[in-house]
Amino acid sequence: MITLKKQGVYLHGGVPVDGFAGALPPEEAREGTIAASILRAHSKSKDPKRLEIRFDALISHDITYVGIIQTARASGMTEFPIPYALTNCHNSLCAVGGTINADDHAFGLSAAKKYGGIYVPANLAVIHQYARESLAACGKMILGSDSHTRYGCFGCMGVGEGGGELAKQLLKNTWDAPMPKVVLVWLKGKVPHGVGPHDIAVAICGAVFKNGFVKNAVLEFAGPGIADMDMDFRAGIDVMSTEAGCLTSVWETDDTVKAYYDDHGRPEAYNKLQAKDGAYYDAMVEVDLDKLQSMIALPFHPSNAFTLKELMAHPREIFAETQAACNEALGGKVSLRLTDSIGRDGLVRASQGVIVGCAGGMYRNILEAAAILEGKSTGNGIFELDVYPSSAPVGLSLLRDGVTQKLVEAGAVVKPAFCGPCFGAGDTPANNTLSIRHATRNFANREGSKPQNGQIAGVALMDARSIAATAANGGILTPATEVEYTVPAMYEKYDGGIYEKRVWNGWGNADKEAELVFGPNIKDWPKMPKLEENLLVRLTAVIRDPVTTTDELIPSGETSSYRSNPEALSEFALSRRAPAFVGKSKAVRAMEIAREAGDVVSEVKAVLEAVGAEAENTSFGGCLYATKPGDGSAREQAASCQKVLGGFANICVEYATKRYRSNCINWGLVPFTCEADFPYEEDAWVYIPGIRSGILSGKETFEAKVITEGKVQTLTLNCKGLTNEEKLILTEGCLMNYYAAGYGSK
Repeated sequence: MITLKKQGVYLHGGVPVDGFAGALPPEEAREGTIAASILRAHSKSKDPKRLEIRFDALISHDITYVGIIQTARASGMTEFPIPYALTNCHNSLCAVGGTINADDHAFGLSAAKKYGGIYVPANLAVIHQYARESLAACGKMILGSDSHTRYGCFGCMGVGEGGGELAKQLLKNTWDAPMPKVVLVWLKGKVPHGVGPHDIAVAICGAVFKNGFVKNAVLEFAGPGIADMDMDFRAGIDVMSTEAGCLTSVWETDDTVKAYYDDHGRPEAYNKLQAKDGAYYDAMVEVDLDKLQSMIALPFHPSNAFTLKELMAHPREIFAETQAACNEALGGKVSLRLTDSIGRDGLVRASQGVIVGCAGGMYRNILEAAAILEGKSTGNGIFELDVYPSSAPVGLSLLRDGVTQKLVEAGAVVKPAFCGPCFGAGDTPANNTLSIRHATRNFANREGSKPQNGQIAGVALMDARSIAATAANGGILTPATEVEYTVPAMYEKYDGGIYEKRVWNGWGNADKEAELVFGPNIKDWPKMPKLEENLLVRLTAVIRDPVTTTDELIPSGETSSYRSNPEALSEFALSRRAPAFVGKSKAVRAMEIAREAGDVVSEVKAVLEAVGAEAENTSFGGCLYATKPGDGSAREQAASCQKVLGGFANICVEYATKRYRSNCINWGLVPFTCEADFPYEEDAWVYIPGIRSGILSGKETFEAKVITEGKVQTLTLNCKGLTNEEKLILTEGCLMNYYAAGYGSK
């Protein structure tokens, strides 16, 4: 089904080969990939091993854009230098915090008018569908403040990063990264009837995530299997490449892509993209489409993949093993019981189905779901089916074609464009029930439950086709491959008229005299302290889980209502994983504030005496240790909340994603790594002498001292691969301080 080839391959004569007569060396032949051609065209770097990228467009949603604009505004931005779209697809929390959400939207519209941006009102489109329809173009690059920024099948490289990286682009600076590896994803064969894009995506995630096979690489999709895939199908696979752990993606383009741009009134956006003959790839993922089956990804990750047939044959054994791993990750706060979903007849029953967002809410997914449900019923029991078209144009086409009618007649509820079910702010299922979703993630709490209150539910990812088959079977898990249905030969008839009526498109027409509209919850960033010559940090949380997600570092869902108020949002930092973190962090922050005023508490004096250090040139702060932090969302709040609370560093074995490490740097958290054996617990002190001058001079290894229970031990910490800009950002204390000090482009 899926084969991984670790050794490099050449693309020669239209097929991948190990080598051929006249092949160029890998270093030269790698430049023949589509990925290399796009990256080089956008990079300002003279070093072939480093990238300094200027993007063609930016996009953010309403959990992130206020903070980004506030950061850039505080750093000297006067207008948006490239198209910047502000979408409001996370507009879901209006019952929490009073006017907070509408206030943020009013700010967004005023910013689009003042700085020359694009404002997409609530429920009009989810962030990535709008980008596909209106911003993507072959050979271009888009930077988004959402981890699922992926437009590769449209010939456009999308990168998801934290808000600091978008602020840099707004200030005409660059996105810096090492030249990534490029992995060929070779698609061959033909997709079986009933198998959908989510089945393929889940299978790929299951094959490559846990082993890190494509971590921080570019996935380049090619092969004869692409030809029979419509654009919705390709997009459904492409957007899930984020869950594989890659940096970005790109696909070869063809007449299907050309027709898409023609239909959307943007024919100039098309260019044929194809790797040069003899292009070299660092590894290959070969996907035999003929052998794919209906899949399911069980909690708590899209890579926890099984075929539906496998699960249906052994539900008790698979659920028992899965829930044991989940409960260990939950730390005893609550108990997930997936086995409760198995009936006396041995069949697995879901309580809810959701087809939603940038992965599920496309026309063809919903069309096939309706074809399966036509003339049937979702039943009048606990099972419910909710369907969210990904944009108003998609919804309008479904309505005009009678697809929506078929869904409603079957008992489904059709709702407007909205990302809520993808991040825990909509369609929260009942406690300890099973929800099946064609959505992007199934992490803990992403379904909206609150483990700290004794609530938990299990979300499994499935394709819209199998969700519809399950709905037609009263909620009993059913693969679409076992259902007879005919797929109508219908495709979306795009009508962008609603965008012309409702979207504010001010790109190129900034009104610098316009006033920003501030709600009472929109607050400026607090002052961030600089890094002194030495650093003394206290371990305010120690997490030894194999992976720590950004949702654990700063919970999604209703907490995001406070996204525009840094101090208020920071109160939720690690609240569902390490509840004592906020209090411990505040205590250390108070010590730093006292130090700046010339007052050092007795506990810190004793620590400083133990290592022979002086308070005057030593920063005090908090420090998170996690084995592998930062998987999942690009939200910068995972790092900024730590900084607001007085954090100065992270220590880990490795960072799960580049974007989280970048978030740490942009918010002045020194991104240390260490050896796998980290025996220290919370409240231990770690002293790193000469950190400021060491970072500035390019030093990458530091001999730290750990002080715990009066004992002093040595710890080797690494801080490798910092760019010159990153060194200054860290030593100045954060990105805003860096710009305030006169560094960087403006």
